[in-house]
Amino acid sequence: MVALDGMDLPRWQLEQTLDALQRFGRYGGCAWVVSVDWAKWRLRWSAKPESQEQIDTIERGILPLDPALRAFAVTMRTRQLSLSTERTYLDWVERCVRFHGLPSPAAVEEGHIAPFLEYLAAERQVSASTQRQALNALVTFLKLTRGVETVEVGSFLPGSKPRQVPTVLNLQEIRAVLGHVDVPAMRLAASLLYGSGLRLMEVVRLRVKDIDFPHRMILVLEGKGGASRRTPLPESLVGHMEQQLAAVRALHQRDLEQGYGLASLPPGLSEKFGSSAKEFSWQFFFPAKSLAQDPYDGQVKRHHCDPSNLQKVVHQAVRKAGLNKRASCHTLRHSFATHLLENGYDIRSVQELLGHKDVQTTMIYTHVLNRPGLAVRSPADLL
Repeated sequence: MVALDGMDLPRWQLEQTLDALQRFGRYGGCAWVVSVDWAKWRLRWSAKPESQEQIDTIERGILPLDPALRAFAVTMRTRQLSLSTERTYLDWVERCVRFHGLPSPAAVEEGHIAPFLEYLAAERQVSASTQRQALNALVTFLKLTRGVETVEVGSFLPGSKPRQVPTVLNLQEIRAVLGHVDVPAMRLAASLLYGSGLRLMEVVRLRVKDIDFPHRMILVLEGKGGASRRTPLPESLVGHMEQQLAAVRALHQRDLEQGYGLASLPPGLSEKFGSSAKEFSWQFFFPAKSLAQDPYDGQVKRHHCDPSNLQKVVHQAVRKAGLNKRASCHTLRHSFATHLLENGYDIRSVQELLGHKDVQTTMIYTHVLNRPGLAVRSPADLL
């Protein structure tokens, strides 16, 4: 019997150790079973840093003043949720508090969730995805701050989920949009949205180590849903990618000379790799123009570029190109998938390149092809 609590190891190593024991006992053909409630054990360690020094490091950044929200934010950071998720979840909790007129977030209970979700659907007429995001935020808040494993939400009116066919640009429109992006780095980022089928945040979060020039591949680590995948690096962009790489290297060298050079990392990776974040391979491929204080630990680092900048640039390019379609950064990804199907690639390959868990998600692109599965011809063409 091994007493894991007595091990003098970092939290991530303890979690890794217990996970290995669980898997060994389950799949190794052993007669013994690890008698530990994995969910409770992981929650306890994930919600509790190992030392006061780590607590001070996590709480050094920008955190809410309210005690309940502050505890929620700290716990989300120890569980390595992204900063954008943290801010979104905190905002939903505050909205629920205002809706019910509660004295503080600490007063939020299970019974407050369903009425708030019904208000969002009936009065605010939010989409199903927005309502689901609010649900996830409130359930996570109660789980992490109350230490409960399940939350009984009850029944509520679901949000509307209209079936939408994605907007797709043809090759001429793609060329026109990219041609109106004046900033070289932003044009390259937009080109990767189309050429590699990346999501907006996947592009801005790319690091130097994720670009495999010899094999002409891009490694997307922990994309949507935490899944990783590989996607092609367009041959036509290799020269521009190498120029961007040289620019990032020069910027990183200047940061090092000024006593900086750290790239921002999630709390778990910062704890695990430490000063390795100064290595060139960890730098963002599309870095921010200026250094900034990391909200997680208060250190001055180089973060990735603001995704809103790329969104604005693409929006302006669409307007300058004179397109009548409602197009955005994600439209370029839609176009990537549709054009692959038009060129004869099978649906499973496209699903893997896009990182979709379910092929049904990818199937929507078959509805915007010039020639759908049955090659239906309009009767007007027979006149």
